[in-house]
Formats: sequence, C-alpha cells, structure tokens
Amino acid sequence: MTKTALTAVLLPASYLLGGIPTGYVIGRLKGIDIRKFGSGNPGTANVYRTLGKWPGMLTFSVDFLKGFIPAYLAIKFFYIEAGLYNEAGHWWIPVAAGGLAIAGHIWTPFLGFRGGKGVATAAGVFMALLPWPTAGAFVVFAIAVALTHHISVGSMSASVALPVLCYILNKREQLPFTIMAIVVCGIIFYTHISNIRRILQGRELSFKHAANEKKN
Repeated sequence: MTKTALTAVLLPASYLLGGIPTGYVIGRLKGIDIRKFGSGNPGTANVYRTLGKWPGMLTFSVDFLKGFIPAYLAIKFFYIEAGLYNEAGHWWIPVAAGGLAIAGHIWTPFLGFRGGKGVATAAGVFMALLPWPTAGAFVVFAIAVALTHHISVGSMSASVALPVLCYILNKREQLPFTIMAIVVCGIIFYTHISNIRRILQGRELSFKHAANEKKN
C-alpha cells in the first residue's frame, strides 16, 4: 500500500479507536451503565468514584493508549522533521491522527456521539508527539490535584501548562504541535464547562471526598 492509502486507513481508524468507550465497557462488565452514576461521564474520574481505584486506572490506561497509538504510528511512519513549511515534514498527518483520536473519545460514535472529556486520550496523543512537555504537564496535574483535590482542576491546569511548555521546550519545526496543544486546551475547557460551574458553586466532588467514600 502507498503512504496515501495508509493515511486514508490511519485517519478513520484513529477516530474509531479513540471512540472506544472504555469506561462504559468496564461499567457494563461490572453490571452497570456508568452514565447513570455520579457525574454521568464515562471517563476515568467517574469510573474511579463509582467502581473504585483499579477500574479507574484501567480506564485511564486504555484511554491513554487510544491517543498514544495512532499519534505514535503517525510520528514514526508519516513524519520527517523538516522546515516548518517544508512539505516533507507531513506534520498534518500526526496532528490529524491525534486530533481524530481525541474527537473520537469526546464524540464517540458508539454512544450517540457523547463520550468523555478527552483528557486521558489527549495525554496519550501528546506523549507520542511531545513527550517532555507532556511529562511536565503531568507534574502540573499532580500538583494541582494535590492542592485542590479536584481532578477537573488538575486536568484544566495541565491543559494550560502543556502549550506553555511546548512553546518553551519545542523547536521551531514543532510549531504545528504547539498550536494543536493550544486548540486542545480550549477543547478541554469546553468539555469541563459543567465542572467549572460546580466548582464555582462549591458542588464539585473532590478526589479526596471520593476516596473517603470508598473507605467508608
């Protein structure tokens, strides 16, 4: 197959892979519809609160890989670092593959185009594209959660930190990936609008609160 044909396979496959509703599947294996519990979101945080630590960690791991795999394949086989405006770089292929994986997670075709918030899958995408800025964003996430006990605050803080770290650490040729990080930051805030409202109203369920409920 030519690279054009492989690209035509990679892009829709990225969307479908990203669309696998991990949290929903794990909930069904446990005998529940995760969308009817907690926040109703089939993502890591709600799975953790509803089903416990290990199902939550499994959800995050699979959702992370849903983003990492297509972005990694695109970087490895379709991208040659070149000048910013050099067609040989083919930067648009990893951007498109990663973006479609994230879109598939948020707007999954398997659940009526209503999925998760995109954080874990975006983390996987950027770990493949820009590992060092992404590692720094993970540190910001951990600090924000430790200080506020809100996973949502950690997610939004990391989404802001990522493009900043990309700008500081990236080479000029990686500018398209930095621009993608800015766009994804906006999407993450969009998917967290309900969380922002609950935080402002003092009703957001904290990570610490959820952990204490599991103990009790």
